[in-house]
Amino acid sequence: MSKSPRLASQGLSHQDVLARMRQMRTEDARWQEGRTWSLVYNAGEDIRRVAAEAYTEFMSENGLSPLAFPSLRRFEAEVLAIAAELFHGDTAAGTMTSGGTESILMAVKTARDFARAERGISEPEMVLPASAHPAFQKAAHYFGVKPLNVPVAPDFRADVDAIRAAIGPRTALVVGSAPSYPHGVMDPISELAAMAREKGVLFHVDACLGGFLLPFAKRLGHGLPDFDFAVPGVTSLSADLHKYGYAAKGASIVLYRTPELRRHQFFTYAGWSGGIYASPSMAGTRPGGAIAAAWAILKYLGEEGYLRLARTVLDTSKALREGIAAIPGLKLLGRPPLSVFAFTSDTLDVYALGDAMEARGWKLDRQMMPPALHLMVTPAHAAVVEPFLADLRACAASLASGEPAPDGSAAMYGMLGALPDPKEAESFILQFMDGLYDASGQE
Repeated sequence: MSKSPRLASQGLSHQDVLARMRQMRTEDARWQEGRTWSLVYNAGEDIRRVAAEAYTEFMSENGLSPLAFPSLRRFEAEVLAIAAELFHGDTAAGTMTSGGTESILMAVKTARDFARAERGISEPEMVLPASAHPAFQKAAHYFGVKPLNVPVAPDFRADVDAIRAAIGPRTALVVGSAPSYPHGVMDPISELAAMAREKGVLFHVDACLGGFLLPFAKRLGHGLPDFDFAVPGVTSLSADLHKYGYAAKGASIVLYRTPELRRHQFFTYAGWSGGIYASPSMAGTRPGGAIAAAWAILKYLGEEGYLRLARTVLDTSKALREGIAAIPGLKLLGRPPLSVFAFTSDTLDVYALGDAMEARGWKLDRQMMPPALHLMVTPAHAAVVEPFLADLRACAASLASGEPAPDGSAAMYGMLGALPDPKEAESFILQFMDGLYDASGQE
């Protein structure tokens, strides 16, 4: 039996530590080459260097205490002010968080506490389109809020009438995405917000993915609907700085229309022998590096830089969507207007197509219901449009001719999709996760 790694009696040299780390990353996704279509938002080496140096400069500082580190307080306040202006929030107030999941958790927690305090709802519910990010399900699980999951319309956008029917006397929150991650489509935010306002319910816009792309896409003349605090009825919004804000991970923001609503996010405790305790979000210790790097990138790029990057991303996305749609057997899902989209096939096994592309060095996310492959486009992908499309055409033609795909995840996704009981799929995933954290034999 392989032994688990243990703490060595003697440390390694600086050079040996880094050499081992670099060796261990050889099988990681090749995002630097533009061959990974998720997880990393690569906008160029100059931006990465600014973020890295700013992060390192404040790596040891702790955002838990704004009194000890007023620089971090100022960085965060300025980041939030910039975001509020971008999202038309004249009275908006919020906090930075570690990422989109924490921002969503905080929005749900705030809605729950507001419903308890202001509406007397002891068992709150929230209404979600099925395309809403799983972080809302996590928030429901953590905070005891019942999720009511509503199927999306045929165009993959939130179904306004179905959501209206799901709203009841215990509804604390309604959610829309701008855009949704699975298919990259914009939910009808104005209609959803108006309905929530009419019902006296809070309405959250999940712009974690598109938040720092949408304002610049609109300024470039793309005909996109309003999605932020310019829409009456929007009461909170989340947007990730470490996505199309190009900041270092993890950095996100959650904003509320008023400071009074934000108060329901805060946690305070005055009964501890260690002194007064207050935290704005889930975390206690908050890495100063992430806050500083977010501020640095916003200052480094400015409006001109974000417009330039948005133009590259949107032009690249359009070329990819048109190229994919032109390949026999492939079709896009919905009408995604931005930089995130999925495609499927009525004639090919798209999971096998994903495995064939992975054998050529391309990392595409797999999706379910319906089976699809998913792309998230960054500025770095502008250089790989033609090679990617050429490989996709070749792989699709190969599968269409009956040639087998290389071994990969197709069998696993096919099996999960065939399980009639979601609990069985969840049990399999739990077992898989257990295996990921087994360090035996890894040294």
